[in-house]
Amino acid sequence: MRTVTGPTDHVVVVGAGLSGLACALHLLGAGRRVTLVERDAGPGGRAGRVGLGDYLVDTGPTVLTMPHLADEAFAAVGESLSRHVELVALHPAYRAGFADGSSLDVHTDGDTMEAEVRRFAGPAEAAGYRRLRGWLERLYRAQMRRFIDTNFDSPFQLAHPDLARLAALGGFGRLDARIGRFLSDARLRRVFSFQALYAGVAPARALAAYAVIAYMDTVAGVWFPKGGMHALPRAMADVAAAAGAEVRWSAEVSTLERSAGRVRAVRLASGERIPCDAVVLTCELPAAHRLLGRAPRRPVPLRHSPSAVILHAGTDRTWPHLAHHTLSFGAAWERTFDELTRTGTLMSDPSLLITRPTAHDASLAPPGRHLHYVLAPCPNTAVGPSAAAWRDLGPRYRDRLVAELERRGLDGFADSVEEELLVTPLDWTAQGHAAGSPFSVSHTFAQTGPFRPRNLVRGLDNVVLAGCGTTPGVGVPTVLISGKLAAARVTGGPAAVPRAGRSPYRRPSTPTGAGAHDPS
Repeated sequence: MRTVTGPTDHVVVVGAGLSGLACALHLLGAGRRVTLVERDAGPGGRAGRVGLGDYLVDTGPTVLTMPHLADEAFAAVGESLSRHVELVALHPAYRAGFADGSSLDVHTDGDTMEAEVRRFAGPAEAAGYRRLRGWLERLYRAQMRRFIDTNFDSPFQLAHPDLARLAALGGFGRLDARIGRFLSDARLRRVFSFQALYAGVAPARALAAYAVIAYMDTVAGVWFPKGGMHALPRAMADVAAAAGAEVRWSAEVSTLERSAGRVRAVRLASGERIPCDAVVLTCELPAAHRLLGRAPRRPVPLRHSPSAVILHAGTDRTWPHLAHHTLSFGAAWERTFDELTRTGTLMSDPSLLITRPTAHDASLAPPGRHLHYVLAPCPNTAVGPSAAAWRDLGPRYRDRLVAELERRGLDGFADSVEEELLVTPLDWTAQGHAAGSPFSVSHTFAQTGPFRPRNLVRGLDNVVLAGCGTTPGVGVPTVLISGKLAAARVTGGPAAVPRAGRSPYRRPSTPTGAGAHDPS
């Protein structure tokens, strides 16, 4: 593994999102002095927090999987996630509702989910689910350490026996077709393939290897931090400061001082100069490239994932058929992905994620009130309407969304709203997200693994990148890994050397079906 050369005693980490915080904790655990610089007034980045009246709203991700990856970061400084954040395992992980009126609770326990699939679609599909579950676990074991939790220096690193294992598992086929080998019910296939949208690729075109995301959602477990998702970065920032990190809030980086192929100091917009031995940039790729003075050359331009419209609504009621996370699928499927990734039109029959965090933490809303987070995927601004077009389009689309929610059983939703915040590609663009998408660079084959933007910067010996735009990619688990991998580039040591015992958030080694064993 290539690493930063020369001294690395003092590292400046730019950005206090999840990747920057994970990186800072791993660096501190390796004995480095760390200065953490964040342009906002507090931690979180995408996983931020905003107040809407007396409602407390998470502005970013709402689904937490693989919490042992966060625990690794805490363990690097002798702490544990459980000491600082109370996690609730969600049962069910999701509730899926379909256009025909049927619904399915998605459980991560194998026996419980098998029984639910049998109720929903019959014994043949239940048996198919068991085979699918075993395949997902084998796929995860084949990928995690070799192709996800690793620093790539060359595509030749793919030449490993695990690549043959991945190929034998069908990982280089198409996701939709591979899921179809186990499940014939179209509704069930959606539950185990919609996750491709997280990677920015339609299930019909995504590699089957991306079913590893379905493993994280449907096998490894889904969790909710009390206090909302923002409780995780807040705790990480507090622990980093207690471990010795010097933290600068409301401090925007203006320039990097360079000489002889190294960054010698970080300059803030305030004029302050912070000398350093190495720098980790966790800001958005366009912002990192501006600071570096250039973007790396690529044979073809980067492609970005679809974007999203999010309606945060504080309401005076809720609806009993909603779980903590509810997937509301429209009747259309392939057409939906064509609209999002090819034609650039708004979903004519939308599939939505509705999250109700007050289901497990009433303190996020006033007494007797509820929070609802409605996410509707939409085209990014490179494919669909421009950022400016959303000034007029946003309010109209909000009304369409509300009408659709009421049509799908959330009667009286419009009248229930007391506080709301609408976020569209216009807002994502204003925050610096390329193509107006908070999901960054999509996971096409040419933008995955060793072909994704590298976390080492050519021409500078002591600069490393972290975050969802670089390796390994998009999502809470992967950005936590990204911070760990960036720290390993600086320290030259293993990606993680936890000081504490085995994380309590790993699944125990219990049988889960044919061919299954502990995937950790």
